[in-house]
Amino acid sequence: MRDFSLILATVGRTTELNRLFDSLLVQTFHDFEVIIVDQNQDERLTPIVHRARCLGLAIRHVHHFPPNLALARNTGIAEASGQWLGFPDDDCWYEPHTLERIRLRSHHRDHPQGIISRWVEQDAALPPGLLSWHRSSRFRDIPVSSITLFFQRNLIDHIGGFDGRLGVGQWFGAGEETDIILRALRAGALVAYQPDSRVHHRVDPPQLAVSNNALKSARLRARGTGAMYAKHRLPIWVIARGLLSPLIKPLCKLTSADPIKHQVIHGYAIARGRLDGWLVWWVRHWREQSWQRRQSWKHRPASESLSKCAK
Repeated sequence: MRDFSLILATVGRTTELNRLFDSLLVQTFHDFEVIIVDQNQDERLTPIVHRARCLGLAIRHVHHFPPNLALARNTGIAEASGQWLGFPDDDCWYEPHTLERIRLRSHHRDHPQGIISRWVEQDAALPPGLLSWHRSSRFRDIPVSSITLFFQRNLIDHIGGFDGRLGVGQWFGAGEETDIILRALRAGALVAYQPDSRVHHRVDPPQLAVSNNALKSARLRARGTGAMYAKHRLPIWVIARGLLSPLIKPLCKLTSADPIKHQVIHGYAIARGRLDGWLVWWVRHWREQSWQRRQSWKHRPASESLSKCAK
């Protein structure tokens, strides 16, 4: 059994994977495997996988179709042999000490079950600390992205993998990493933030475009946040803040270079997406529960049903 399994779900990209693989080749800790979950319908990754293997990486290449980021990662989890699981994107890369520092943190006396590294381009440098359900359920905790997640395999076996209803390519277009963190914290897992373990990923400058495609994309991602409101039964004040803040914030940034009209339109798309996600998740959840109750009633022993009727 290896220390780490790095589960790489990919579709569409090719040469970007070489940068990640090159960063893995210079890791100061070497007991890891890479599980490529290939969602392409062709063999575009074959030469890239061959190159990485020739350079010495331990790689397992499996396929998953149709594309679904969360379910592809679950396919990788099922194939993994590592005690710890990481989830790099196909266009991110690690610093040389990333895995070594995760391993050192995992052996501290508090024995965390999850460790969050730092996304250098996205997150400000914060001191080491522990995540909490109280802060995370109010979206006030340490920033988390899937590329920064490292979980013990035992924890994933306990809480389950990623929710395939959430994330890229789904109607709820984001939120899978927030969901798994919230489930881990709700289960009582100790999740630590380790900022000296650093991950890189390009960040495009924010653009408040008001084209139909840009607004549709913003609304799609926001549905995932709305789903979190319903799935985890977050406090109503958290939901109200999340629905109102995209509309109010533009009014507090009158000095911004972006036209106030564009900011308001973009904020409305986010607020509408969160509202859609919240309501649709509740409706689907209610229907699922109603169906389960009906099925339970249908399959109940006749003697039990009669006794309840007699009462």
